[in-house]
Amino acid sequence: MSIMSGERKDIGLPEAVSIGIGGMVGGGIFAVLGLAVQLAGGGTPVAFLIAGLVAIVTSYSYARLSVTYPSAGGTVKFILRGYGNGLFSGTMNLLIWISYIIMLSLYAYAFGSYGSTFFSADLQPLMKHVLITVVVLVLMLLNIMKANVVGKAEDLIVAIKLAILVLFIAVGLLSVDAASLSPSTWSPALALVSGGFIIFVAYEGFELIANTAQDVREPERTLPKAFYISVGFVAVLYTLIAIVAIGNLPVDQIVSASDYALAEAATPFLGQFGFVLIAIAALLSTASAINATFYGTARLSYIIAKQGELPRFLEKEIWNRHLEGLFLTAGITLVIANTLDLRDISTMGSAGFLLIFAAVNYANVKLWKETKSNRLIPAVGTVLCLAAVGFLVYDTILTAPLNLLVLAAMLGIALGIELLYCRIRGREIRIEDREEEPRVMYRTEKNEN
Repeated sequence: MSIMSGERKDIGLPEAVSIGIGGMVGGGIFAVLGLAVQLAGGGTPVAFLIAGLVAIVTSYSYARLSVTYPSAGGTVKFILRGYGNGLFSGTMNLLIWISYIIMLSLYAYAFGSYGSTFFSADLQPLMKHVLITVVVLVLMLLNIMKANVVGKAEDLIVAIKLAILVLFIAVGLLSVDAASLSPSTWSPALALVSGGFIIFVAYEGFELIANTAQDVREPERTLPKAFYISVGFVAVLYTLIAIVAIGNLPVDQIVSASDYALAEAATPFLGQFGFVLIAIAALLSTASAINATFYGTARLSYIIAKQGELPRFLEKEIWNRHLEGLFLTAGITLVIANTLDLRDISTMGSAGFLLIFAAVNYANVKLWKETKSNRLIPAVGTVLCLAAVGFLVYDTILTAPLNLLVLAAMLGIALGIELLYCRIRGREIRIEDREEEPRVMYRTEKNEN
């Protein structure tokens, strides 16, 4: 997932599809492939398809809501339209911010994991944490200086990344061992389905298309096609990557190299050259994703602060930049990426976005007349997203019950901040059709009387 920076005007279907694909294939696939194999075994391609099904159904709601309520606010705007000004909207909008921080942590973790493979085995554990810390701090500083070097090369990086992945698939399919993919190699049904939902973070970036809706040509035709094409393409891409990985490398070897599984999976048919090529692609991809997500998440924290759900000091713009939000985001990212493991981070990210997408789907159920939607589709999307969260919770109870505290902390922090800064301090959001972003109202003793 990456958040595109810079203005985009007069966007057509190819550009919108590119934004969706670039958002999804930002770094997640490099991070979660090994985890997917660990959970689903030979059924990993099925796990990616399960996650893709949830994404494609949810993309219907995003398409309809984007056409009806075009805004750079995207998901934030949809939740406010669906639920109005209240505790639920505030909590969900804060959960969006927290979930993007989790994604930053996932990308940083993947960067450190792939980068450490260039060092000797005894140095790899240390270098992983060194690289995690360095990439977060360096890209934070680049954002402070507005030296968006990686962001300026975003389109080129996406093209290089996709070319390398297509090469991986094209060559790897020639040597796939079909027996490695037979149902007998699949994990039990519960683990298979849970695996699909835990790796859902690899799909979440399609929602970035919604942020461009105001600049899209013929939005009623272009936006739905862009959502469906991009999600469909990525689902096929991920499934083929999983087939090549499972078909060329034994599951136990992929699991043992789970933090850099995609590079390890290229070794049987591309040799050490393939390992290095994939590792370089992972470093470029995750670095660009961190850079772009920094930009968008820092700005998101500023917008949410203006809505009344974060402290007032985050509303200040220093030299026209959102530095407080950037520092806060970077600090939390460093803690999460350096203390939690890949499964914890992926589970947190998937759970957060599945809850957000459930809220967006149900918002479309409520607004179906305005969005001209078939109410059944967003209703199914709501059920699928909530069921996915249920599977994640159940799997966590069975495998690592203490990790429920991590999930509970995500929701508790979002709810707690909303209660503290919106309810107790008397801040509220006013939605006006003429405004692109919601307006914050401060209730004072004078205007309350």
